[in-house]
Amino acid sequence: MTEGNTVSWTEGTAPVGAGTAVFEIYIKTTPERLWEAITDPKMRAKYSFGVETHSDWATGSSYEASVPGVVDIAAGENLEVDPPRRLVQSFTALWSEEVKALGATRVTWDIEPVGDSCRLTVVHDQIPDDANAEIYGGWPMILSGLKTLLETGETIDTPGSLRYSESAA
Repeated sequence: MTEGNTVSWTEGTAPVGAGTAVFEIYIKTTPERLWEAITDPKMRAKYSFGVETHSDWATGSSYEASVPGVVDIAAGENLEVDPPRRLVQSFTALWSEEVKALGATRVTWDIEPVGDSCRLTVVHDQIPDDANAEIYGGWPMILSGLKTLLETGETIDTPGSLRYSESAA
């Protein structure tokens, strides 16, 4: 990524180097419960800006992500599916013509048990140097929502979740 990209945790634009953004978080949960939160459309919508992700979760199958009735978010292929340890997906953003023009990137979810918790590492890579920060900038908000949901059962408001909830109203 170029140095001209603004980094703002408030806006959800995380730093990226050499076309790769890496996020690591520890969540007090089991690998199975974390996998369910990643792959269940209704559960995922609770922490991911209202976005439901639908797939049969088989290697080589497709997936679609959207806020139903509001906006298509992404589509791609499940490149590697190894429950409850690893999910690798191509990711083509769909929410605007600008992000569609960037083509596919890749998102890898790695789950590793650590005592009574899990380390979740999300790597979003193959990001073009001229990518709009929206492509990768939402991850801190999404992962914060995921951690909060699994540890407390609560949801949190973020700029991303408020954006789509206001669109649906």
